[in-house]
Amino acid sequence: MSKSDSPPGVPEAGRTASSKKRTQDIIDAAAQIFHDQGYAETSVHDIAEAVGILKGSLYYYIRSKEDLLFQVLSDVHDAFKGIVERTRALDAPAVERLRYYICEHVIFNTQNVTKMAVFYHDYRSLSEKPLAEIVERRRFYEDYLRDLIAEAQEEGSVNRDLEPKLAAFTLFGMMNWVYHWFQPSGAWTPSQIGEQVASMAIDGLVGPEASRSRAPRGRRSAKA
Repeated sequence: MSKSDSPPGVPEAGRTASSKKRTQDIIDAAAQIFHDQGYAETSVHDIAEAVGILKGSLYYYIRSKEDLLFQVLSDVHDAFKGIVERTRALDAPAVERLRYYICEHVIFNTQNVTKMAVFYHDYRSLSEKPLAEIVERRRFYEDYLRDLIAEAQEEGSVNRDLEPKLAAFTLFGMMNWVYHWFQPSGAWTPSQIGEQVASMAIDGLVGPEASRSRAPRGRRSAKA
């Protein structure tokens, strides 16, 4: 895809370290405002006011409000791609890489609740071309999780009766719903939630017989 064909993105001009940081600050502020009042109800003026610059100055960093939404969604995709790459780098059986991926995905969701809410609520507000780009990028990690489940099945560590694509969609439902209820001030840390969701998911994937035969995992011992 050439630059002229690219979906909305941050202009290349002025991409110094300070301008990149300013651009990221604007993207983060936009995510918060989209979350608080909805994408449709947010104006470019609202975003400029939130970061303390004039509306006209904002266009040095962005092209449009849609550009900002695309960048918020891209931040999420880039993070998930990074989790995939770290998981691929592990020298471990497929089932343990699967556990790691689930845990890291959940941790990211809990640490980025605002962007996750915008990601799921507002992505369809994009016009046709950038929406197609976002959907295509999402397939990257959906396909990875499906293939990782299939690999674990081939190793014999995951129930072979499960359909990998359906299992992957089910796992994404578990992992992604966390943003609805997670509270930073709550009783559980992101790591605790990630580890527990991963344990429940793996136990469901391997099947009841295998679950009963496996020793308890985790860093914390259960107390009555």
